[in-house]
Amino acid sequence: MRNIDVIILGAGAAGLFCASLAGKRGLNTLVLDNGKKLGRKILMSGGGRCNFTNMYADHNNYLSTNPHFCKSALARYTQWDFIELVGKYQIPYHEKTLGQLFCDNSAQDIVDMLKSECDQPNVTIKLRSEVTQVDKTDDGYVVTVNGDQVSTRLLVVATGGLSMPGLGATPFGYRLAEQFGHSIIPTRAALVPFTLHKPLLEALQALSGVSVAATVTSASGVLFKENILFTHRGLSGPAILQISNYWQPGEYVSINLLPDLSLGEFLTNEKQQRPNQSLKNTLATLLPKRLIEVLQQLGQIPDCPLKQLTHAQIDALDNVLHNWQVQPNGTEGYRTAEVTLGGVDTHEISSKTMESLKSSGLYFIGEVMDVTGWLGGYNFQWAWSSASACAENLPHQA
Repeated sequence: MRNIDVIILGAGAAGLFCASLAGKRGLNTLVLDNGKKLGRKILMSGGGRCNFTNMYADHNNYLSTNPHFCKSALARYTQWDFIELVGKYQIPYHEKTLGQLFCDNSAQDIVDMLKSECDQPNVTIKLRSEVTQVDKTDDGYVVTVNGDQVSTRLLVVATGGLSMPGLGATPFGYRLAEQFGHSIIPTRAALVPFTLHKPLLEALQALSGVSVAATVTSASGVLFKENILFTHRGLSGPAILQISNYWQPGEYVSINLLPDLSLGEFLTNEKQQRPNQSLKNTLATLLPKRLIEVLQQLGQIPDCPLKQLTHAQIDALDNVLHNWQVQPNGTEGYRTAEVTLGGVDTHEISSKTMESLKSSGLYFIGEVMDVTGWLGGYNFQWAWSSASACAENLPHQA
């Protein structure tokens, strides 16, 4: 095999993009991935349509114990740069909501684009490649892959996080980082549905598949206004996935089921105009009838005509529907999580080059680091931006 300048571990979004850019700079590049397919997580993302970036992406949309770390890379390779690349390949796309950009056809379009970008004489991609060992040498690194040893000057870790283990996610990247002296910020599933305690879960299971626009607020005061979705396991939907990043075990979340309405005023007016109408039927004009029935079963909504409602009851109802307190039992975990919170501590990585401050010639990009974006294309943008920052700073042979 030719002399390798850079080995990239992982053929996902960050790894493939980094390889394409490194190749364009004339670096002999080898990408190794343990899977059978390129970009497995890309293909699964966005319901198969790949939410490849967000028009409003900036550093405020990311969680990290080192919140300033992502600023430099995001500023140097922006969402508009990636959108321009997508346009060059004439991939049709649309904005869904809140700046989220999706392929019109299929996520395969993005994988094909990345593959085309990597179709260079000095870029090689090898799938079904199991890396079992990495050793540092005077000249760089030796990677043991499928029992063979390959030498490289530079090593880029783009192995992703722990989410969706069914797609081949492993903790290899974290172990490798630790081997070379890096600290790991504790990891957990992120952008993930909540499970619920049994009594509430059993009551809400009748609502499985029902979606409601809501505002969900964490105990720390972070809030998201999007849909929530009732499932047979608990709560999901964009607002729940977003708030899961900020939730800690044991905490409650507050759900405003009527974010665009003052329920107290509405009920007072309805009581005057339709005194004989049932409270249930009145509320069913605002929310799914099944949800009202479940809240009645839970004793949170009285079963009576509007004329019997007291001021105290209206106040209580206002609190129930604008400030419904739910204590999750936990989350569905890495199996369904979109991303992983935590990872390689970015205090020990250069924000300009993505190079390890512990071991020269070692780089980290994408989800393996302690940088986690919101739902809506932000994690893909971090993959593109961190890969670009890395690739443009990979040194040529002296």
